[in-house]
Amino acid sequence: MSEKTIYDAAVIGGGLAGLSCAILLAKKGYKVVLFEKGTYPAHKVCGEYISMESWNFLTEELGVSLATMHLPFINRILVTSAKSKNVKAHLPLGGFGISRFTLDYDLKKIAEKNGVMVFNNCKVENVDFLNNIFSIKTEKGIFESNTCCGSYGKRSNLDAKWKRSFLTENNTRLNNYIGVKYHVTGPFTADEVALHNFKDGYCGLSKIEDEKYCLCYLTKASNLKNNNNSIEQMEETVLYKNLALKNIFLTAEKLYEKPLVISQVSFSNKTRVQDHVLMLGDAAGMITPLCGNGMSIALHTAKLAAGHISSYLQQNISRAVLENNYSKDWKKNFGKRIKMGRFIQRFFGKESFTNIFLIVMKVWPAFTKKIIRLTHGNPF
Repeated sequence: MSEKTIYDAAVIGGGLAGLSCAILLAKKGYKVVLFEKGTYPAHKVCGEYISMESWNFLTEELGVSLATMHLPFINRILVTSAKSKNVKAHLPLGGFGISRFTLDYDLKKIAEKNGVMVFNNCKVENVDFLNNIFSIKTEKGIFESNTCCGSYGKRSNLDAKWKRSFLTENNTRLNNYIGVKYHVTGPFTADEVALHNFKDGYCGLSKIEDEKYCLCYLTKASNLKNNNNSIEQMEETVLYKNLALKNIFLTAEKLYEKPLVISQVSFSNKTRVQDHVLMLGDAAGMITPLCGNGMSIALHTAKLAAGHISSYLQQNISRAVLENNYSKDWKKNFGKRIKMGRFIQRFFGKESFTNIFLIVMKVWPAFTKKIIRLTHGNPF
């Protein structure tokens, strides 16, 4: 009987952060297993705009051939309110658009090419930590690993098992949102990411590959409930109050029959390490769209985690130091961005506050530049 494989690293969740971390560790020669409850390729609710801080990481360290994909370069931002106020600004670093459908699938293929054992359609049911080894129970068996990362997005059945504190918080300003995403075509501005505000929410529009645009909005669940749980009715009675947004919806050609919808979205604080599992991306602290660029933050968390995990596997540091260093590094790199995003979120979606915020941004360009700088990172 062959000896059971003990992996160096196990990754729960195959999104941007999980796949990136798995690739980095596999390239260093470690045995890595990744569990994804869904399949590839697949659409995900996401703004699908990535700041240029991530370009070199994706192309040089992960091996994604972005230069051959003819992706749109985005260097301007437009913000509007329901009262027809708007602000335009230049994005010094700029960004590019790419769908999760395309990017996640590319990363999955790169992961497998580098030796990562990827299990699709494989839900993780439980994780136990005993005798310094993780035992990961899945629908396809039990796996053991020396280290483990949670990269399963906004929430998971594991959060409930671990009784993570954000599930019980009653801060309605940061909890119980829904996200809705479409891919559309239309006469929109290719080099601009737009953020259109409405009551208790905001909607982003930016170009991705193949002449398509990502139209994605976030709003409180109460807006949907107050409109008979009808997405279409909510859009007509709430989002259309912003005339710029109404024009987009009436002009756009939707590319799939129904929107992609997620619910019970929380932006509350989360622990970076849970029961010795390192949390990556949204699992480490839900990234508000107003932090500047959640996709880049997710990718960056993967790089940080992989570096510390490698040090541990080489026996240069203890597990306690691994966990402490990752938590400190996360706070150092993203703490201010996350805090600023939550601060801005308290203004956006509230009509009077949004208008004041836009007025200040318009008459005080230095303030706008500071906001952009605080919500965007440096190349990593």
